Amino acid sequence: MPQPQNIIAIVYDYDRTLSPWSMQDDVLFKRLGLDGKEFWEKTNRLKADRLYDDEMAWIRLLLETPDFRSLGNGDLKLMGQDLRLYPGVPDVFSELGGFLNNEEYKRHGIVLEHYIVTSGLQAILTGSVLNNQVERIFGCELDEDSSGTVFWPKRVISHTGKTQYLFRITKGLEYMDFSRDVNDHMPDNERRIPFYNMLYIGDGPTDVPSFAVVTSRGGKALAVYDGESQASFETCMSLREAQRVDEIAEADYRGDTHLRRLMEHYVKQMAIRIVANQELEHSKKVIKAPRHG
Repeated sequence: MPQPQNIIAIVYDYDRTLSPWSMQDDVLFKRLGLDGKEFWEKTNRLKADRLYDDEMAWIRLLLETPDFRSLGNGDLKLMGQDLRLYPGVPDVFSELGGFLNNEEYKRHGIVLEHYIVTSGLQAILTGSVLNNQVERIFGCELDEDSSGTVFWPKRVISHTGKTQYLFRITKGLEYMDFSRDVNDHMPDNERRIPFYNMLYIGDGPTDVPSFAVVTSRGGKALAVYDGESQASFETCMSLREAQRVDEIAEADYRGDTHLRRLMEHYVKQMAIRIVANQELEHSKKVIKAPRHG
C-alpha cells in the first residue's frame, strides 16, 4: 500500500568520509603489527596479477595472517572503540535534524534517518560510537568457525555492491532477511524512502556508483575531502567537475561549517517538498461542500 514517504535518509560511506583513515589503517593493522603500505601493495598486486576484486583481495590477505585468524568478531568489535573520526562525528547524527522539530514538520511526521554503507568490516563499526547513532550499518561480514574465530567471508560489499543497500533502504528492506530479493519490483509510491529524499555522502571514485544511483533518481550527493590533503581536495574537485556530485566540502561535520550548512540545506529542501506534496495530496481528496446561490 502507498507509503507516507515522510522519511529523509542520509547515507554515509565510512573510510575517509566519516574518518580520515580506512578502518584497516586506523585500528586493524596496529593490532596485527602489519605495515599498511606493504599490505596495500600486496592487495594491488593481487588485483593486477590475479584480477581479484578489491575487497576480496584484502580480505584474503587478512585471512592468510595467523594473528588475524585468531580473532573473533567480538575482538573486531572491541577495536571499534578506538576508531578516530572527523570533527563533529558522531554529534552530527543527533544535532542535524533539530530544525525538523518545528510544528509544521512535526505535523507532517517528517523524520531524519542515518545509515552507513561501507566496504570495510561491519563488526568494527558496530563496536564504535557510531552504532547507536544510526539506523543501520552495512559492511563486509566474516563467519566464525566452531572455535569462535574468523575463517571465511560471509558477506562482501564491493564498491558497486553498495548500491544494493541503497535500494534496500529506499524499499524499506533494510531490516528484512537478506533472502528477500532487493530486485523485486516495488512501485515508487510504496517505497519507504524515495531516492529524492536521500542524500549520499562519500569521498572519492569508489563512491561513484552510489552517487549515480542517488542523483539519477532525484536525490543529492556530496563529496567530502580531508582538509589536510591536497590530493583529497583535487579528487573531490574532479568529481564535481564531472558532475558526479552536487557539491563538495571539507570533512568537518561541526555546526556552522560549510559541510554542515550544505547538509542542513538539502535536508530542509527535502522537508519542504514533503510538506508541499502531502498538502497537495490532501487537497485532491477534499470534496468541497455545495454552495448556495
